[in-house]
Amino acid sequence: MTIEFTEMAETVGLEIYDSIEHRRLQIETAGTVSDDAKEPDEFGFPVDSTCRLETDSITVTQLYSVTVHDETGRTEARFDASETARLENRTQFVGLSGPIKLYCRIDAPGTIDIGVTSITITTDRPTSIELGARSPHDQPVGTITTPPDIESMMHAVSALPSALQTTSPERTWPTLRGHPPLIELGDRLDIPDSVDEPTGNSTLTVPPDYASLYQAAPLAFFLGATIQPGTEPMLETPRFDYSLATGRPLEDEIATLLKRFFFLDCLTRTEGVFQYDLLERSALEDDLPFDLADTYDLSLPHRLERYLDVPFDLIEPHVPRWPLTAHVPSDPESATLLPFVVNELGIVREPRGRTSESVPQPDPSSGLVRSATTYRSPSPVAENARFVVPSVTDESVEHAWFGDGIPQQASKATIEAYRNQLDHDERSESIEILLVCNDARMIDEHDLLDGTYGNRSDLPFEIHSEFGIASDRLAELLADGGYDFFHYIGHAVEDGLRCSDGDLDVRTLESVDLGVFFLNACRSYEQGLALTRQGAFGGVSTYADVINENAVEAGETMARLLNRGFPLRGALEIARTNAGLGDQYLIVGDGSADIAQSDGGAPMLVEFEPRGEDQFDFAVQSYSTKEFKLGTATASTLDSVSDRHLTPGQTPVSRTKEGPLREYFTWTELPVLSDGTLRWNDGIGTRLLE
Repeated sequence: MTIEFTEMAETVGLEIYDSIEHRRLQIETAGTVSDDAKEPDEFGFPVDSTCRLETDSITVTQLYSVTVHDETGRTEARFDASETARLENRTQFVGLSGPIKLYCRIDAPGTIDIGVTSITITTDRPTSIELGARSPHDQPVGTITTPPDIESMMHAVSALPSALQTTSPERTWPTLRGHPPLIELGDRLDIPDSVDEPTGNSTLTVPPDYASLYQAAPLAFFLGATIQPGTEPMLETPRFDYSLATGRPLEDEIATLLKRFFFLDCLTRTEGVFQYDLLERSALEDDLPFDLADTYDLSLPHRLERYLDVPFDLIEPHVPRWPLTAHVPSDPESATLLPFVVNELGIVREPRGRTSESVPQPDPSSGLVRSATTYRSPSPVAENARFVVPSVTDESVEHAWFGDGIPQQASKATIEAYRNQLDHDERSESIEILLVCNDARMIDEHDLLDGTYGNRSDLPFEIHSEFGIASDRLAELLADGGYDFFHYIGHAVEDGLRCSDGDLDVRTLESVDLGVFFLNACRSYEQGLALTRQGAFGGVSTYADVINENAVEAGETMARLLNRGFPLRGALEIARTNAGLGDQYLIVGDGSADIAQSDGGAPMLVEFEPRGEDQFDFAVQSYSTKEFKLGTATASTLDSVSDRHLTPGQTPVSRTKEGPLREYFTWTELPVLSDGTLRWNDGIGTRLLE
């Protein structure tokens, strides 16, 4: 069972644990727990497990966003931090949105108190509260088989929107966009009965080639459109025909349409089931040529027609940062990648770029090279290495390169990394971390990490350290250890990770039982690539020399960010931009992989600057995760600031006073950027203002 309810041993209450995604939620209550709640399919909301509490009060020890629904499931109200709400004397559901989705079915009047770090629901009399919990774990419903001919593949890709649960604007919520069915190559087209082919009446016509088909896949998925071959690229609906032959590359036109339709549906959904204030709506509503409330009730083709009347230049500054651009080769095998890219609404581009045979070295003028340096590499790069910089590198948080060569300013994606995550089983309740230091001169990094990983009281971590181990021991740990995270400190060459008795070549292992990794060694690229192909989800490697002093800072920065719930792509971007992490570090595998849940909503980087006496500029930059994907609405808990925005994204600067900001930092442990310096608010709170 994915979701487990267990009574806590040290505190009176209940813990909800997702054994697949390593997510947990604690509920403090003095009531009794029983298993005689409704079955999940009778609960009223989609949930995996249920239980019943007999009590008059429960406290959720994390800050989730709160919605109140009536007995039919329709949203009646939404609340943020530092608010109090009343429950009426009738059946209502209280929904809590976080790493685990929780619904509380309550039949008695009461009060919801939303504090800075917790949520308390108190009923006016003892009553039965039914809890229903759902895991964010997203599994495809089936596998489509297709031969490599373009007509069959178009039919297969047209079936991916079967994962959409609605055509209303609410499909911009991640929970209403399921994982598309998988695609594999075979001798004949076979779409299983579990895959409900879309019955929409929109069509995307694109040239009959692999590149055009792959580029059209994310837009077709979001619109629930059928893809068909034709010489004139076109979007056709019962309301309008829109030519995609604009003189721009087809991939650019499709990317713009996807962003346009998705973003404007995000604004329109604020008039629907979930009604709430949104920064982007406030900034644009007066300039839109239509009324959002009226638009919400229209059919999808009618909404799209209205959206096309909006100049893209008007909305472009407000569109959320796209999490993923995938550079996908135009060959039949790439069709198997599409479900994973489409699952994130990733933009698809051809793998074009500038190639180079030379290895980038640290730039002396950057300050990264010091007079006395130690490099973490005993040997040169492989002679046949080919490096490539994608033609587009600034469109998304992550640019995933699926083509040949070693990418720069992009990640090296592998389909095995995505598949490994679908196949992984339930793991131990604690987050298992393996630290291996195979060079005594680098022990400082280990000591920093030992105090960084697992310093969160709300999550159980188990940290296992090894020093100067032999290759057989490292092979055993990787193959059988079941670690969620592997952090290697030492030396690497193309053919192995340096051990006390030689090198361990990961490519010689049959498989590894491992989640995420960080190989903090020079030229560890090939070994990181092998880890993803042998069973890992993704990690960070290097393709060039790494100076030891800089590697220590890189290791600590990445550890802190991953520990706070940032995915690989977000952690690497922050570390590169604000902590001097060199470009020689790159993600290998799936950049959305993580090792821990964030506190409450999407993980954020806080930015603040003093602006005179008792005045500060404040902004946040949020990053998407597997729970909080593109389209999530995220806000800080700073009382004096209204900054609910679309994730991933960055809020405009707001002005606040020292008092509210001091209170915010007292209860919030997020990375902080101030005066161009990345700082850590690990329980020190108000020191940031001193």
